[in-house]
Amino acid sequence: MVKRIFKFFNKEFQGINEAALLLGGFAFLSQLLGLFRDRLLAHLIGAGPVLDTYYAAFRIPDFLYVSIASLASITVLMPFIVNKINKNEDNNLSAKKFLNNIFSVYMIFMVIISIIICVLMPYIAHYIAPGFNETQIKMLINVSRMMLISPIFIGLSNLIGTITQLYKNFIVFSLSPVFYNLGIISGIVFLYPIFGITGLAFGVVIGAILHLGIQIPTVISHGFFPKLLLKINWKEILEVIKLSLPRTLALSAGSLAFMALVAMASLLKSGSISLFTWAYNIQSDPVAIIGISYSVAAFPMLVRSFSLKDMENFIKQTISTARQIIFWSLPMIVLVIVLRAQIVRVVLGSNTFSWANTRLTAAATALFVISLVTQGLVLLLVRGYYAAGNTKKPLIINVFSSAMIIVLAFVIINLFKCFPSILHNLEILLRVEGVPGTDMLALPIAYSLGSVINYALIWLAFKKDFLGGACSVIRKTFFQMAFASLIMGVATYVMLQIFSSIFLLNTFIGIFSQGLFSGLIGIAVGVVVLFILKNEELLNLIQVFKKKFWKQPILSPEQTTL
Repeated sequence: MVKRIFKFFNKEFQGINEAALLLGGFAFLSQLLGLFRDRLLAHLIGAGPVLDTYYAAFRIPDFLYVSIASLASITVLMPFIVNKINKNEDNNLSAKKFLNNIFSVYMIFMVIISIIICVLMPYIAHYIAPGFNETQIKMLINVSRMMLISPIFIGLSNLIGTITQLYKNFIVFSLSPVFYNLGIISGIVFLYPIFGITGLAFGVVIGAILHLGIQIPTVISHGFFPKLLLKINWKEILEVIKLSLPRTLALSAGSLAFMALVAMASLLKSGSISLFTWAYNIQSDPVAIIGISYSVAAFPMLVRSFSLKDMENFIKQTISTARQIIFWSLPMIVLVIVLRAQIVRVVLGSNTFSWANTRLTAAATALFVISLVTQGLVLLLVRGYYAAGNTKKPLIINVFSSAMIIVLAFVIINLFKCFPSILHNLEILLRVEGVPGTDMLALPIAYSLGSVINYALIWLAFKKDFLGGACSVIRKTFFQMAFASLIMGVATYVMLQIFSSIFLLNTFIGIFSQGLFSGLIGIAVGVVVLFILKNEELLNLIQVFKKKFWKQPILSPEQTTL
């Protein structure tokens, strides 16, 4: 039994659709657990000072992770390892030494910097949440210090994840975030009632350890688990840093932008950080299931194509993946906007989570999700640049876009203050009239606008550098999906009105059933429209399921194929 489970975890998948659907399936499971986690937090604690502090405490560990751990991330390390495997036939010895070298430097720097930040936390905390009172600041300091352990383990997990992705063991790679959420949930259920907010921090640490632990057996089986070296090859380290530093700075800019949004939220009504974070988490689910899954599945193929100088296949894979992201994202945008109240009520509507909280979170979710397509395409195009060994352009574009998020948030908040009619009209549009704290909606607006700016700039650059005129099929997919999604949205809205008189909307089952059946009928209408339009992505998807991709045979790893 154990052997069969291990073989299942180590399945290798070759096709982009098969790999992406598997990654998407596990991402969906992870996101479901994430939604369950958020529901538990909403039920047990609710939007307020405690959860605001808990979410704010993530900002420093998150920044540490993206600013240090990302220097040794999958997207940066994989081209190095692939190149060493292709050029050497010494039982991968060169690649193993390289990984050991990276691991050694990573552990030394992460531990040292974590200790420094731990000491400086009392000075940093006031900048993270300037609107917190002294009690919240003290809680923020303690919880942030505990959470500093988590980026060490998750960064190490992503480092060895290079090997699981290299051998296309997408199942075990995708299980890491599932186990991470299970660890956090254990903290909420078992530790919070005993230790309070400290128990929540313990859960995060447990989740980080599980995130790493699930991948260790697979990496060991490939003979690639890293070891600590006393003699470090600094030349290799500098080569990696030279390539990864622009990417790390880009990620750091994004983290700083989000940190700034949280800081602004701390100055608004109590609970704004919690509602903002919940809305962000809900919109992150389709981003993870669609954008991250397809871009991660495409990355090894893009690396291989570019390393072999097969630009025709590089362009083909990029366009194909972009079309798939559009195919899934546009309908998702429409569904989430139309069903936003039902989604939020089902996910978070429990105990202390009020109807006012539901309406405001739903409005914020709708504003976040309008940038779903651009977020997914940015993930793909950035990985395309990384596969080509170019990290400077994504850096410049991301830093500029992140700065624009901060500027736009500040400007929009002040616009709402100076011109209340603008906020009032937005409240009417999103149906949140009379709900306190609606000025928080400036934050998701700024985030989405920044994402659109990011996409527009990186698309123009990528098209000029790689695609040329080979993107007309993307426009065709976009317009087909936009038309089908619009029809689907109308059908879903009509069904919502019909089912509102059939189901009891003051119960969980009633709200869930109304949203589920309305959405299913809307999707069915959209599928029919796509059939009439002879949409290529839909026809390809049907073929993928006909092949029963989940029953494909296990393939032996072939190191020289990448």
